[in-house]
Amino acid sequence: MASRKRLSPEESRRTALEAARRLLIETGPQSVTLKAVAGRIERTHANLLHHFGSAAGLQKELARHLAETVCESIKEAVRASRAGLGAPREVVDLAFDAFDKEGAGALASWMILTGNEDALSPIVETIHQLVDEIAPEEATSHDDVARVHEDTLALVLMAMGDALIGSALSRSLMLPETAARDRAERMLLNSLATLGQPH
Repeated sequence: MASRKRLSPEESRRTALEAARRLLIETGPQSVTLKAVAGRIERTHANLLHHFGSAAGLQKELARHLAETVCESIKEAVRASRAGLGAPREVVDLAFDAFDKEGAGALASWMILTGNEDALSPIVETIHQLVDEIAPEEATSHDDVARVHEDTLALVLMAMGDALIGSALSRSLMLPETAARDRAERMLLNSLATLGQPH
């Protein structure tokens, strides 16, 4: 019988978080339990308990992991856009995909419903850091910084709402399924065009 490879604590946590992310995408947030993740990576429940403390601790770390992964992708898209290699639509698509295809919207809703709202802090903090880091150099005035923050708030809320009820609402209003993404793109383009002008 082959013995399992011994992982460092950091590798073990990272492996568990990737397994939790796959479970989240495949079967929803309710399936992200210590037992399910342990089964996926052939570790014991006690091993994961040691790393995360509880299922709520695992979900909080998963939220942080998702936020950091997604924000890094958005940062790269913004850099590419500034270098003339990308467009605001890529930033919009990455944000919307994070909440939809990557499961952040479902995870956030699940945590709110189960009373684990403090687990959303990593998502909020990471997005805030991202915005401050990628705010355009032209955004030097208080008005410009406030506008960047408002646009980020609107983009995140649109992405979250779209992940939860976007398809059904678009169909009901007889709009294309991409309507919310299209609107978010127009918002960003308009904001970039008016940066430096009075709010």
